[in-house]
Amino acid sequence: MHYYPFMRLLLVEDELDIQSFLRHSLEDAGYQVEAAGDGKTAERLAIEGVYDILIVDLGLPDQDGISLILRLRQLGVKAPVLILSARRSVDDRVRGLEQGGDDYLTKPFALAELLARLRNLLKRNSPPGNEATRLRVLDLELDLLRREASRSGQIIQLTPQEFVLLEYLCRNAGRVVTRSMILDQVWGMRIQPDTNVVDVHIYRLRGKVDGVGQQPLIRTLRGVGYVLKDR
Repeated sequence: MHYYPFMRLLLVEDELDIQSFLRHSLEDAGYQVEAAGDGKTAERLAIEGVYDILIVDLGLPDQDGISLILRLRQLGVKAPVLILSARRSVDDRVRGLEQGGDDYLTKPFALAELLARLRNLLKRNSPPGNEATRLRVLDLELDLLRREASRSGQIIQLTPQEFVLLEYLCRNAGRVVTRSMILDQVWGMRIQPDTNVVDVHIYRLRGKVDGVGQQPLIRTLRGVGYVLKDR
């Protein structure tokens, strides 16, 4: 099985209400999101971390978003950049695309269009053969761009959080993962460690993935954790 990192996204937006809305929406769509409200913080995060894609607002409080994009390109950040801006003129859009942006979306925007543009950028920047956008374990397949799971060719209807959980199990197929590991990697420890949310989601996920007549893939090791069979 191939191993690929989670789709990690850096969101650079200084308007806190928009930042909060986008962060929660993107996390619900399955992205791992880090957010920054100014250029200095964004530059630090972009250099310290590895991101699959960036969303950058041009109207930052400490510098113009174009300057930030240029600086990141100079520092070797190659991840595709989706520019968000209230600047709607053709000249502004052309400048943004010529100065390091890969796509340009004007405010206000529809969330569905934003997500579609992100998927398109990720697909455009994926290695040949589309291997980096799919995970396979036996007859289970995950399409990371469409956020779809299927087994033996049949689509499995999952919630966004169930998809992220299944993705984590697939990336660790054959290895035991504890509840604490899942809470950290899937929920970012944003909930209490003594919660039963992991058990509930595993139960629901098993019911969808290991349906009637299917070879069971998700195993519970009592007192230890969970493992997704890879053979």
